[in-house]
Amino acid sequence: FCISLCLYLCVYTGLSSGGAMAGVGGSERRGKKDDNGLGGAIDFVLSNAKLVLGVGGAAMLGIATLAVKRMYDRAISAPTSPTKMMDQSGKRSWEEPSWLGSSPRLLSRDMKSSVSRSLQTLPTSSNEPDSLRSSALVSGAVVGGRRQGGAGGVAGADLQKTRRRFSLQQRLWRFYGRRAVVPPEEQDLARRAALEVCAEIRHHLTNRLPDMPLKDMYLSGSLYDDLQVVRADHAQLMVPLVLERNLWGPVRGEDTIHNLPGFWLLRRENLEYFPRGGSYWDRCVVGGYLSPHAVLDAFEKVLCGSINWPAIGSVLGYVIRPAVPGSLSLSLEVQYGLDRTLFLDLLPLVATPDGSTLIARPHRLAEQHQHLWRESVRAAQVTRLRSLDQEDGGCRTVCLKVLKAACRLRPALSQLDSGQLVNVVLLLSQRESDWAEESLAERFQQLLRELVGHLEAGRLPCCLRPAVDLFLELTAQEVDELGYTLYCALSDPESLLDAD
Repeated sequence: FCISLCLYLCVYTGLSSGGAMAGVGGSERRGKKDDNGLGGAIDFVLSNAKLVLGVGGAAMLGIATLAVKRMYDRAISAPTSPTKMMDQSGKRSWEEPSWLGSSPRLLSRDMKSSVSRSLQTLPTSSNEPDSLRSSALVSGAVVGGRRQGGAGGVAGADLQKTRRRFSLQQRLWRFYGRRAVVPPEEQDLARRAALEVCAEIRHHLTNRLPDMPLKDMYLSGSLYDDLQVVRADHAQLMVPLVLERNLWGPVRGEDTIHNLPGFWLLRRENLEYFPRGGSYWDRCVVGGYLSPHAVLDAFEKVLCGSINWPAIGSVLGYVIRPAVPGSLSLSLEVQYGLDRTLFLDLLPLVATPDGSTLIARPHRLAEQHQHLWRESVRAAQVTRLRSLDQEDGGCRTVCLKVLKAACRLRPALSQLDSGQLVNVVLLLSQRESDWAEESLAERFQQLLRELVGHLEAGRLPCCLRPAVDLFLELTAQEVDELGYTLYCALSDPESLLDAD
């Protein structure tokens, strides 16, 4: 009976399956009704099989019924198109047994390839959805990029690099025009104020101290070399001293116990033939050497103690105030407008027989090196910079002004002075010959890398005198701060131009 009943169910299921396959185009509602009728019949047989067949027969009937039902489920779930491979509940399709054990990564790659091929075969008419059109374009780009290998990636990187350089080029020129360049009228007003104050100082020194051996004073500095940036607020009044050659002997710093290239000692000589008092500057000798501190103190007593600057300022229409006594330099603050201030530094200088220029700007560690005069190579540096730009029409001066303005507007970079920056430009010019205006961005980035490299080495050699270290007076903490700020600017040079 069991076998007969199973055969009956198989025949009935086959007929139902054939009808279902033949009527695929029929309504879903009718298929659902047939399924429910067959299920009801099976449930009735199973529920009454124990009474008719006993326990053993009921078990055999159940096994046969489950096998038939599984065949029926596979028959009605066969897909009609490649896109219906997964049902709504997320279960695998009728082909699932052939996929079991395959790698999920390989499966994902196969599915992506199928999707890419399907998207490429989609129509590209104007009435198709935008999402499908964009997907097809993306797939085509991916396939094209794979065919071309790494050439497309390299070209894209080069294009992005070119765009960044062009953007930096624009920012640099805009920063140069807005912040670095000082308007000519502002420079003229500052030069006029400096010239009038210089005339008053010269007149007073001539009348009060006629025996002081001095040469003609002159104004100098970036204000007169067209290298002033941001504001016209700084100038130097150079006061040349006259020293008797047979009484004073210059000694290089590297030849002394200090071993400091770039600094000099002015030693008093021939005391057995010309005792002290034979030279006007013997009053400024300390320990047998002419002290720059003593010379500055002598000028400070004259300029701050015997000149009525408020009265002179009222006549000139300025407000003039001497610098605070005890500072390393002698300066005058000249306010020549509502928001215009000029700082005028008085710098005594001495010219050596070999043509070196020594200025009374002491070493920062003045207590240890109070007798040292600083050698100034600024005039030679500026002359060389101008000549290089005139030869090839380069942008060295523009690049220098941009870097100077960025350092001035960044307190963390305020320790970098003009002499150090000019020197870096000249050192880079020894290796790079292309300084056209189109190369401004590239050269600016190179200057940043040069500065970082010299800070890491802890030494900046002077281009005119390689033995001189222009970073000698920086402390270790200052070097670290400068190096960190500039290192961060390497990845984002435009961050230095944020003041724009």
